[in-house]
Amino acid sequence: MNIWSNLKDKAQEIIHRARPDTGEVAVSSLQDKYSTYPSNDLTPKRLAAIFKEADAGDVLRQMELFEEIEEKDPHLFSQLQTRKNAVTGLDYEVIPFSDDPRDKEIADFVAEELGSLESFEDITLDLLDAIGKGIAVSEIIWGYDGGRVVIKDVKWRHQKRLVWDTDDNLRITTDDHPEGLLLPPNKFVVHRYKARSGHPARAGVLRVVAWMYLFKNYDVKDWTAFCEAYGMPLRLGKYAPGASEDDKRALMEALIKIGADAAGIIPDGTMIDFITTEKASSTNLYERLARYCDEQISKAILGQTLTSDSGGGSYAQSKTHNEVRHDLTAADCRALAATLRRDLIRPLVVYNFGEDRRIPKIRYHFEEADDLKETAEVCKTLICDIGLPVSENYLYKKFSIPEPGEDEKTITPPRAAPLPFKETLVLKDQGGEAVQDQVDRIADAAAVEGEKSFAGVLDPIVKLLDGAGSLEELKELLEDGETVERVLREMDVGALDDLLQRAMTLAYLEGREQQDE
Repeated sequence: MNIWSNLKDKAQEIIHRARPDTGEVAVSSLQDKYSTYPSNDLTPKRLAAIFKEADAGDVLRQMELFEEIEEKDPHLFSQLQTRKNAVTGLDYEVIPFSDDPRDKEIADFVAEELGSLESFEDITLDLLDAIGKGIAVSEIIWGYDGGRVVIKDVKWRHQKRLVWDTDDNLRITTDDHPEGLLLPPNKFVVHRYKARSGHPARAGVLRVVAWMYLFKNYDVKDWTAFCEAYGMPLRLGKYAPGASEDDKRALMEALIKIGADAAGIIPDGTMIDFITTEKASSTNLYERLARYCDEQISKAILGQTLTSDSGGGSYAQSKTHNEVRHDLTAADCRALAATLRRDLIRPLVVYNFGEDRRIPKIRYHFEEADDLKETAEVCKTLICDIGLPVSENYLYKKFSIPEPGEDEKTITPPRAAPLPFKETLVLKDQGGEAVQDQVDRIADAAAVEGEKSFAGVLDPIVKLLDGAGSLEELKELLEDGETVERVLREMDVGALDDLLQRAMTLAYLEGREQQDE
């Protein structure tokens, strides 16, 4: 009856389990790689207009702008890559929801699926694009393998295809739905960058640094024009009053060739002067403004400047700034792990194990070596000095150490081999004669002090013997499990055990002292 009941429940679970959509909803379009290039001739007025369009729900030009400035500004690109690679370069693990065997089975399946994705780092890199643009969307391509629902691929979708309707619902435009299609459940991974409160369209760091990009763009253009005008000395040609037009033309051509080729010929009777100008103060002004913009970009993306820009700074300042950057990495790891658990792992578990199953977690190992060393010292103090009981599972997870299997060999720290039992009690002096007086003294003291301890152990046994009228009755009592458990509970072996341990320790220490002398 139970077998049929279980089969029925299993059949109902399979029937009611949702089936994934194995097709592509937001198929990539050729238009995705074309842009209107809104950064060309960008002005403060145009930038403000682009932001207003995004605030109204149309983020197309804003996302195109963000893509362009990331391509055009090497410093900005470097900072964003540093922020993203700090996460994609980390190891991760899938943690079961609990120690229940079923939860462990689910976690192992999820870990195997994620590990089978050859492009998993690229998938996480695409999702981390939300750091700059505020939001990133990828479509899950589901498939089947051996009766299981598996992840065939996760494809990135360009943010310029996203729109928000009047009810602030996120939609994605397709060729069949140019007005925008509501995202189907369990089909898209939507990662939002929550640097501050507000709408995702305004949350990306590129929204902040766009102004610095604009000012730096103006500065670099003027700097380039300045270098072109004053980078080479002015070449001034002089000709005689009676020079012909051909001589003047030849002199001008010579001036041009000298500027381009650093060589030329001129007619006899003419001369060329090179006039240099000192504009060091103007050059420094352009450079200082460009560096200032770069520093503001670094602060917005990495939270500091000393680990990203050249310049002075004390060791303490550099360490503090690196800790700020590490905090950002930790926040990015936690946010990405939450998104993957909600939009990727949860539907994978639901499709394969049912909706009533608990979802495992994904955890990135973002702790730095110094953090782990400090944590190890704290754990050592708590366990060894204070005696605080600490779970082994916590230590395995904290230090990302896999728990050894039953048949696996383990490495233990080397310890000094204890002396044999006889050597701890029978000590010899330099003359070779047995030194037994210390041992006898300790044994006598233990016998006197342990009288009560021995009584605590023997009294329950004596009572049991007194209660038995014959050997047959004693045999029946000893075969009765409850009677034996009661006698064992009444036996106070703790005091005797403590006494024996102290006596043995004292004998060993005195023996070692005598041996050293």
